Order: sequence, then C-alpha cells, then structure tokens
Amino acid sequence: MKTLKFIFILNLSFTVLFTSCKKDKTVSDATRLELSKDSLFLYAKQVYLWNDALPSYDVFNPRKYATLEAELFAISQLKINPSTGRPYEYIADEDGQIMEPKFSYIEDLVASGKIAFVNQKMAVDLNGEGNDFGFGGLSAIGTASNFKIYIRYASPGSPLATKGVGRGDYIDEINGRKVGTNFNAEVDFINSTLFSTTATSIAIAGKKKNGESYSISLEKTKYDSNPVLKDTIFTAGSTKVGYLAYARFSSTENSESVLNAVFAKFAAQNLENLIIDLRYNGGGFVTTARQLANLIAPSSLNGTVMFSESFNRTMETGQATLLKKQAVRDQSGKAVYENGRLVTYGDYSYPKRDFNFSKIGGLNNVKKVVFIIGEGTASSSELVINSLKPHIDVKLVGETSFGKPVGFFPIRIDKYDVYYSMFTTTNSLGQGDYFAGFTPNSFKDDDITRDFGDSAEIRTAAALSYLTTGNFPSSAASSLRVDNVNTPVSTVTVRNIGEPVSFKGMIETSFKK
Repeated sequence: MKTLKFIFILNLSFTVLFTSCKKDKTVSDATRLELSKDSLFLYAKQVYLWNDALPSYDVFNPRKYATLEAELFAISQLKINPSTGRPYEYIADEDGQIMEPKFSYIEDLVASGKIAFVNQKMAVDLNGEGNDFGFGGLSAIGTASNFKIYIRYASPGSPLATKGVGRGDYIDEINGRKVGTNFNAEVDFINSTLFSTTATSIAIAGKKKNGESYSISLEKTKYDSNPVLKDTIFTAGSTKVGYLAYARFSSTENSESVLNAVFAKFAAQNLENLIIDLRYNGGGFVTTARQLANLIAPSSLNGTVMFSESFNRTMETGQATLLKKQAVRDQSGKAVYENGRLVTYGDYSYPKRDFNFSKIGGLNNVKKVVFIIGEGTASSSELVINSLKPHIDVKLVGETSFGKPVGFFPIRIDKYDVYYSMFTTTNSLGQGDYFAGFTPNSFKDDDITRDFGDSAEIRTAAALSYLTTGNFPSSAASSLRVDNVNTPVSTVTVRNIGEPVSFKGMIETSFKK
C-alpha cells in the first residue's frame, strides 16, 4: 500500500468562503481546522448530491463540530429517503448504531496524493498496490467452542499468496497460539494479529483444501496485486462458460490489460455464457467499469446508452463556482495541465449526460451473464450490472448487494480529499435508486471452503446450473463443507470475523468541457 505524498494546499477559496461568512473571526485568527470546517460545508452547498437539504451556514454552524468527520456525517444525514424514512446515507453497525455516512468519506492525505482509497488496514488500493500480509478477509465456521478460521482470499502477489495459502484454506494456529475452541476469547486476538498495522511478521499454521498441513512465516511487504482473482472456462456437456473473479475496478494501468487478456481467452472460445464473480468487489473507477461492460456487451449495442449520470441542480446549471479552485487530477493523483495551464473542475460542465456502449474485444455473442454478488458488492460493480440488465439476460446469485448508485470525484480541502456523494446513475431504461442493493435471483451462501473457479462452490454451482439448465438449484441444496465434511448450514454458524477496510465507491475521472 503506497501512502499518500503530503501536499499542503491552503485553498484560495478560503478567502472567498470567509468573506461570505457572517462570523466575528477573521481569516488571520481562524485556525486551519476551522477554515477546513467552513470549506467542507460550503463545498457541500454546491456539490453534494442532496444539497437541497442543507440549511444556511449560520444555521448549520460547521465550527460546532469537533472533527471534519463529524461534520460530514451530520451533512450526510439531512436528506431523507422517502421510501425508507431514513437518510439516504444511513448505515448501521451490528448493534444498530449509525457510525458514519454510507457513501461519503474523508481521506487524510499523508504521502503521494493518489486518487485511490488508502488506509493502513486496507489490503490493496485502487492502483493495485498492497503493503500487508495479504489476507482478503476471514470467516469463522463452526460453533463457539469448535470452529475454524477460513481465509476468504489471499491478495494476488501478497506474502500470503506467494506462500501458496489462500481461499478455502484454514488457520488453526497464530504465532504459536492454537485457535478454534473459544470464539469470544480469541476473536480479538485473531483480528488484531492478522490485520495488524504495526506487526512486520507473523506465523500461521493450518490445513489446505486438499488436507495438507502447512506452517509458514509471513513478512509484511509492498507488492503489486492483479485485480483478477481467477479466470477459467467451464465445460458442462456441450455448454462452455467463462468465469472471472474480479477484485476491484482499479486504475487503467492496473486493470485494462489483464481484463482484455481474460476476455481474449473467452473470445477464442466464442463463449455465449459468463459468470462474473464480484462478491467482494466494492467498486473503483467508472472508466474501468465501462471497460468491463464494453468487453461483455455485443457490438450491436454500440452507440446506445450504457448509463446516465445526474448531478444536483447547482452543478448541472454551472453554479458550482468553487470548483474553479479544484485541480483535476489523473488516476495517479497528478494535477492535469493543458498547454501549460492548470485544469480545474470548474472548466467542465455537469449536465445530465449519457455514456454509450463502444465494444471492446472480440467476444461478441454473450447471451447470458450470471453475476455472483454479496454484501460487499457495491458502486462500480452495481453500475455494470444495472447497465447490462436492459440488454442481456442478467441473473444474480449470492446475497443482497451493498446498494450504492452514487459516485464522486475528490474535493481537496487543505490536506484532505473529501469524497462527497455527487452524482447518481441510471441505466437506459431510467432504472436506478437501488439504495437497498440488488436482490439476488438465487440466495446462496459464500462457500469459503472452496476456491474461486471451483465448479462445486455453492454460488458458482448455482450460476452454472442456470446457464446450463435454465434453473437455479433449490435453497435446500445450499450447504457448506467444514473440514471436508458436508455439514448443513443450519447446524453451524458462519461469521465474517475480520477483513481489511475496503473501498466502496465509484470515482469519475472523465468530464466534458
């Protein structure tokens, strides 16, 4: 994980903001934090998707909040979704407590300024860079007194992956301590050790999917990670099905060539049926989402609407004047210049606009696509699904997705990048607003005891069943293996006990002047 290069920018807009604020403090005696609080609110008044719910500066009083995060949370809870009676950005933890906005967030810049979500606990960022042990999440299967810790996946290129341990393998020993007999007493130790932000080495032991025991040491290191977790082609009778497990809609540099290579394999087999596994994919760059949709779609869709973006009225009518203070940055975080002049977001217009299909690659006969989804499937993943629904036989297997039909681009305030909810998307039929997520056609468990691309994995098997027979298997057919023994789900508890902080969102980087 590459940290962000500190870039101090005391926004020129601060002067503009303070001349508009009826406060008895001046710019000279106001603190940087107070200036940032003012800017956070006044930018929201112009660019936040639901800015019509924001009161005046004096009524809101941004300086009363202890932190920028607290202020952004307050902003995010003002607009109520009439279909739920709760804020659009409402999200609660397991105890029902609202902790943070569902969509918007603030990133504290500390090193390179890249447009990529970077967090000390995140496995891999949107540039495909990791700096950890490589655990892509853990799940406990069993009872409180007899459970196993399964690895949901190992990030490609990570220390864990290079040691040959990954999805479907389980851990029963960490740093010499046996685990698996007292869940409540062990869960904090498991999480704090395997997802430590300070430890540089750990030792784990357990068993692989094939029953082979392993005992390895891991050294935390920086690495580049392929966003493709697995690709393969299944043959079921006379039917061939392409399978892709895709981790994140990372930057063009990280994703473009590998996605093109996978679909070149599919095209060589003239495939008509695909399984796209997005169960852990929280989104990323809209440009990469468009690439995947164009790789799947037939050329007959060229020139037709893939999806539309809509901003708030202030943005759409060119009244978001503060955007002239915001430099446009490319996917590497560098400010964009044209003919020696800095390009700002104020140079662009933001009317409702359509993005059309433009076929990529030689796969031109896709008739059916089954997407494997889960609660971590969000934003750009949901955008691809929604965009293809009107045009191809699209089915969903797994759990209800996250529900994030909104996107953003970064607003830099002092040493922070703020990602306000800025625009919403709809498909060619005008369908969007999936704030509750997509409901799968077939609810199936996440069979973490089997690898990606295993035709017997519960969700993959269900997808294959539909593509080869036209029907999904009954819910009774869903079961998880525990240590190579088929055990009905009703007799065990499956609980996700740890995971790196992952990005959920869609970042827009393409605009029209």
